[in-house]
Amino acid sequence: MGKETSPCWNPKIEMMPKKDLESLQLKLLRSLVSRVYDSSSYYRQRMEASNLTPDDIHGLKDIIKLPFMTKKDLRDNYPDKFFLAPKRDIVRYHASSGTTGKATIVGYTRNDIDAWTESLARSLTSIGLGADDVIQVSNTYGLFTGGLGFHYAAERIGAAVIPASTGNTQRQIELIKDLGVTALAATPSYLMYLGEIAEKMGISIKNDTVLRTGLLGAEPWSEGMRDRIQNWLGVKGINCFGASELAGPLWSECSYQKGIHIWGDFAYFEVLDTKTHEPLGLGEKGELVITMLQKEAFPLIRYRIGDITSMDDEKCECGRTHPRMARITGRVDDMLIVRGINIFPSQVEYSLLTNPEVGNEFQIIVERKSALDSMMVKVELKPEAFTDSIAELNKVRERIEHKLRSTLNVSACVELVQPGTLPRFEGKAKRVVDNRKL
Repeated sequence: MGKETSPCWNPKIEMMPKKDLESLQLKLLRSLVSRVYDSSSYYRQRMEASNLTPDDIHGLKDIIKLPFMTKKDLRDNYPDKFFLAPKRDIVRYHASSGTTGKATIVGYTRNDIDAWTESLARSLTSIGLGADDVIQVSNTYGLFTGGLGFHYAAERIGAAVIPASTGNTQRQIELIKDLGVTALAATPSYLMYLGEIAEKMGISIKNDTVLRTGLLGAEPWSEGMRDRIQNWLGVKGINCFGASELAGPLWSECSYQKGIHIWGDFAYFEVLDTKTHEPLGLGEKGELVITMLQKEAFPLIRYRIGDITSMDDEKCECGRTHPRMARITGRVDDMLIVRGINIFPSQVEYSLLTNPEVGNEFQIIVERKSALDSMMVKVELKPEAFTDSIAELNKVRERIEHKLRSTLNVSACVELVQPGTLPRFEGKAKRVVDNRKL
């Protein structure tokens, strides 16, 4: 569980001086803009509408001159109108779930797959993983990018891979125990669920297995949840980041856990004010905008991914010089507005986990009654905290409501429920039920 400096997978790149990295990024950006300008009629029209040509990109800061791309742009050009590589060069397709609209289809050339694998191989190495590890991949395999992303990267660093995918939870726990799994790739909520089921099977993840690293992402989660995973399961929770439009999981924290290392030769990150879309300074929280610098089949320039975060470009204690992204605190599109107050599920989770009686699961339900919004939070209690005493439960409920009100600046009713009664999810946890949209 220590913070020993891990060996670099590619030291020449990962510890490149900042000025050299910025020069490389500018070279890659100019090449990318020229390529899409010459090959994409859609992007060329958008640049011309802004009176822009590739020659207008003189420095990295000129990136703000370029138009944004959004998920709507990707869906409007379904399935492959954004592709620049010829079909004969496409070696794989992935797709988003399409739960909020038409699915996004992403194509990959052989070089795209190699860059994706290289990026995540650097990340896994920075955590200290390598040929002596057994990595169980409990992300979905298939059109979703999580499973294959971790699989290929784990194989590249020489680790043994168990392609468990999702489901069959008892079997997954047996594999963790019997095969000496040292690292698990999953959503944080599924790792917590594994811990619950393991205890019902009479197995302690902390004491009966050698699982010590969790490669966790695909949903917002808090430092409180990380502490709980560490203390309860004995697993070091590593925050990972990626998205199906980009190439699935690409980046993670290093062993120091002080921000996600974004490899600057693969991507350029901006953080913008959510209202004005003006650039924010280092450490300021806003909307994340991503430019993928080397993608061949499916280039993305200034893609508004919708995540809320901040950036830091100071050299990490591990010695790596690339920018670091802070924990995602929410999304622009899963932000709730209740009585004029902006609320993210991650804020609710943070507040709940400060209460020792609270279990691992919660659900937010928003209603509209007589034109007024109301919010209820269903909260599972830990088994030892659940009691037949109405007076004691009321004290707990009132304390949780007070904490939520002070954190969110809006009142919420709390309903305490018995352990194991709220839905569990093997993929992304669905924390919000917004009945105002019905």
